[in-house]
Amino acid sequence: MSKIYSALVACRTGMGSSMMLKIKVGQVVRENKLPFDVSHDVIDAAKGLDPDLLITMEDLVPDVKDDVRDIIGIRDLTDKKEIKEKLQSFLSKQDSN
Repeated sequence: MSKIYSALVACRTGMGSSMMLKIKVGQVVRENKLPFDVSHDVIDAAKGLDPDLLITMEDLVPDVKDDVRDIIGIRDLTDKKEIKEKLQSFLSKQDSN
């Protein structure tokens, strides 16, 4: 069985934008059968939760990039193509390790 990666979707408050992004990420994961368990929280929780991947808005990446293992920043919260490409890029990196 292949590994299921923990993916934390986060924003500053853990409410509006992260919930919208979590829904879109969940749709992409289901539609493409990607190996992620997706949750959401405030961005400050990322370090303590230690997810395999942090997914956040692109403008927040510089604030937390040193606190997590892997991070992807999404420019357009509704762009499923962008989300899919970035999730697949993460998976490709894992396969090469």
